[in-house]
Amino acid sequence: MRGCFHRLRLFLRCIPAAALCALAFLPSESSFSQQTATVAPTGNTIRGAVVDVRGNPVPGAFVRLVGSNGAVVRQSRTSASGDFVFSSVRDGNYLLSAEASSLRSEVVKLSVPSPAANAIRLTLQTPPPQSSKTPALQFSDQPDFTIAGVTDWTAVGGHGSDANLRTSEDLARETLALKPLNGSAPTAGLGTRDSQTEMQLRAALAASPGSFQANRRLGDFYLHSGDYRQSLPLLESAWRIDPKNDANTMDLALACRGVGDLRQARAHVAELLARSDDADGLRLAGDLDEALGDPLAAVHDYQRAVEVDPSEPNYFAWGSELLLHRAIWQAQEVFRQGADAYPSSVRMQTGLGAALFAGALYDQAAQRLCAASDLNPADPEPYLFMGQIEIAAPDPLPCIEPKLARFAQTQPTNSTADYLYAMAILKTQERSPNPRASGQAEALFRRAVASDVRNARAWFELGNLATARRDFTMAIDYYRKAIDSDPQLGDAYYRLGVAYDRSGEPDKARQEFLLHDQITKTQADAVDRQRRSIQQFLFAQPSRPAAQSNH
Repeated sequence: MRGCFHRLRLFLRCIPAAALCALAFLPSESSFSQQTATVAPTGNTIRGAVVDVRGNPVPGAFVRLVGSNGAVVRQSRTSASGDFVFSSVRDGNYLLSAEASSLRSEVVKLSVPSPAANAIRLTLQTPPPQSSKTPALQFSDQPDFTIAGVTDWTAVGGHGSDANLRTSEDLARETLALKPLNGSAPTAGLGTRDSQTEMQLRAALAASPGSFQANRRLGDFYLHSGDYRQSLPLLESAWRIDPKNDANTMDLALACRGVGDLRQARAHVAELLARSDDADGLRLAGDLDEALGDPLAAVHDYQRAVEVDPSEPNYFAWGSELLLHRAIWQAQEVFRQGADAYPSSVRMQTGLGAALFAGALYDQAAQRLCAASDLNPADPEPYLFMGQIEIAAPDPLPCIEPKLARFAQTQPTNSTADYLYAMAILKTQERSPNPRASGQAEALFRRAVASDVRNARAWFELGNLATARRDFTMAIDYYRKAIDSDPQLGDAYYRLGVAYDRSGEPDKARQEFLLHDQITKTQADAVDRQRRSIQQFLFAQPSRPAAQSNH
């Protein structure tokens, strides 16, 4: 099973069903006065502005559009003129809110589409005190531990076999991938541009090249389009004119990160944090410190971000950083607190499931992942995680098979869904063989390769089933298709060698065994290098000195 699930994630990228975007903090509806608005159906575009209590536009404010299931559908910063636009929004009911520093707007209920006006005005204000019925989550309730240092991978924590350890390491990396990038994140390509707006902003800059607003607005326009190279010099010009403008400094850091200048990005974040403890700035500092190879600084940044603002993104960033660096039970505590505070967060439950699996709490891990899949059955991530732990766990995990059955049923052309469901069926056959169930699994594998002929793992399992029937001719054909689909699938070479040997072709068998040994060694060396690149956290508690995690 080594390395296969990185490729399984690639299969899911072709699924047309939209996966959940990153979940983010949203204040309870009882915390603010609410207004109800509707959005015009033309293009299902939501547009509006964020202003302060005096009606002045607020640039750089975070605006979030949240679906009825609690998932963030869109999030963005306001432009230099305080405006925001969310386009291509699907029909449905949404909540819209904005925040900047310690100020937050009211929560606006939206219905898309509707014949009403499509201009929304969000006013930032100081949040009222929480009522006794909805107490604020205090940081004093958070996990009680301190990260004191780092050590190398030889102190790695975890339980079970090396295969289970590799699975938990894969899950840790995949959990980290669920973390939202702060602000205007780097993208694979440029976003949608309004050419007329671009021309107007360029004309304004040409008329006033020394204007802070003219430089910032055009730089902000390119930043939100994903064109970091064009945004960078403009935001730098604005920064030289007014180096203490927090919104511009933050955007300049994001542009530096977008072009790959991580150290300069970190320097600008440091400027921002020197003026105030900004939670978004702290989380961005954590992202940059991790990328720059300083995980100890990163985990302290994330912890401080939660102290300043115990939001869902901040909890998730902290927990995923702990899990990546093998502070397993500490990650469990942070994810558990986050899941208690944000019970509708799919990714928080998913991250907790990954952390519980890393600590060999297989049943609890399965329960969390199954619960995550129920929160939004269309989100493929919990299914992918539960499929991995079902394969790696020593015994079948009862709740997983019916959830994977739902995954395969609701996405009948998803090759990965069929593969994972079939593997769950075979898992139950290890204790109580049932020919009918094995036939069902084989049919699912066949459907998987019909949907995606490059699904190497499904071809491999078809070869195993043919071998079990002693149909070595068919097994050889399946194993060869698996190798053609993935030349690095080492187990397929070994099984192909066995099939050749039993078919009376020892020379071919020896060749396949040799290839298997070469690939296995290469992959083991790669795992070793990867582990050495991930330092493990040391932690301390008030009641005892620093110690290695999970020992």
